[in-house]
Amino acid sequence: MKNSFYSDDEIKNFGFKSVGENVLISKKASFYGVENISLGDNVRIDDFCILSGIIVIGSYVHISAHTCLYGRRGIFVSDFSGLSPRVTIFSETDDFSGEYMIGPLVPKEFRNVIGGEVVIEKFVQVGANSIVFPNLTIGEGAAVGAMSLINSNVTPWTIVAGIPAKFIKNRKRDIIGLYTKFKGE
Repeated sequence: MKNSFYSDDEIKNFGFKSVGENVLISKKASFYGVENISLGDNVRIDDFCILSGIIVIGSYVHISAHTCLYGRRGIFVSDFSGLSPRVTIFSETDDFSGEYMIGPLVPKEFRNVIGGEVVIEKFVQVGANSIVFPNLTIGEGAAVGAMSLINSNVTPWTIVAGIPAKFIKNRKRDIIGLYTKFKGE
């Protein structure tokens, strides 16, 4: 298994803006604009992930296989959060109203690209095959169910799911006690 991940020396030579300790990156992951990507301690990035743009990953974060982070306007994933397989996060998107042309090969004057930062706060889990749209925050401790579409802010310590995602119920906060024990406080 260790051979499927880059060595510490290889990771340091990528040219990341910053990289912490105990970082595992699959040799099958792709990065664009590494000089704008920061990785905390104890981060794992699995096979076939794409990270592009301005991305800050906190500590104890797992990014599962086939996950894509398109961070031209910024994506921030806080400590102890996770992205399940096939999650896609967009910090910007084309305007699909029909008033503009669409696509990266069309000259800018014919396009209207909209968006903003995506912030994923501490203790968040985003379920498999979910899509997160630009310019929003998923609040601390929130859990997003599999195959959900996040198109607005998610309230802290809630569970949401669906297309678009809707409130299901409040989430327990036992994680905070476990975190305190983990940190030895």
